[in-house]
Amino acid sequence: MIETTALMDALKRALRAKRITYAEVARRLDLSEASVKRLLSRGGLTLERFEQICQVAGIRMVELVRETDRGKDMVSQLELSQERVIMADVRLLLVAVCALNHLSADDMVAVYDLTKAEVIKLLLKLEKIDFLELLPENRIRLKVSRTFSWHPNGPIQQYFKARAQNEFFRAHFDGDNEIMLLSNATLTPATQAQLVQRLKRVANEFTELHEESKHMPLGERRSTTLLLAIRPWELDEFRALRRKPPQPNARAASAAAPKTALR
Repeated sequence: MIETTALMDALKRALRAKRITYAEVARRLDLSEASVKRLLSRGGLTLERFEQICQVAGIRMVELVRETDRGKDMVSQLELSQERVIMADVRLLLVAVCALNHLSADDMVAVYDLTKAEVIKLLLKLEKIDFLELLPENRIRLKVSRTFSWHPNGPIQQYFKARAQNEFFRAHFDGDNEIMLLSNATLTPATQAQLVQRLKRVANEFTELHEESKHMPLGERRSTTLLLAIRPWELDEFRALRRKPPQPNARAASAAAPKTALR
């Protein structure tokens, strides 16, 4: 079942990468769009129908199988020791982030003040810690999954958090395709858990859009950062003004205490 789901996900990614809509698949296979949506969301595809959709996507079924197999050895998070290696050199961190953003070695040389030899040397360092694999013609294959994230309190996350306070939030967030929303509410643990799950879905959609965009020319893509955060929190100044719980009366406490006879 897991393998079938992985194949279906790979097929849908292939369709998105080619910008082929469900409506186009329906037209090519003489089906209704609703039927295509149902088949791709709930499964139940016959092998023949699966191969037909692969043909529409311009990909062979064996390629999807290989892609799924490659995904099995991918990790969603590095070891802390691997992150420390990356953080030891800001250029290595830059190349790692570029690789995550699907920039080629030539793209990195064109955008940043790095020579081709420097980029290759840094990519080999990342290959040594199993972050990626450097293929012939300097092609890059990531060894981290699409859901990859840095350690929540690791060295790289701490670095970006410190930078975010001084750089990311310096903007007014009033430009095109920019937004910052700050809301405060009192929620139950159950409703807060629901919201956390919705935010995770937004993060997954962000990742999917990232995957769809990787095939576009570099000049049409812009480095974009999405920051999602939620936790029980109150300003220190507000917390200091909270009413203190009533203290038991000292005299009453003394009266209630057991008496010790003097001898």
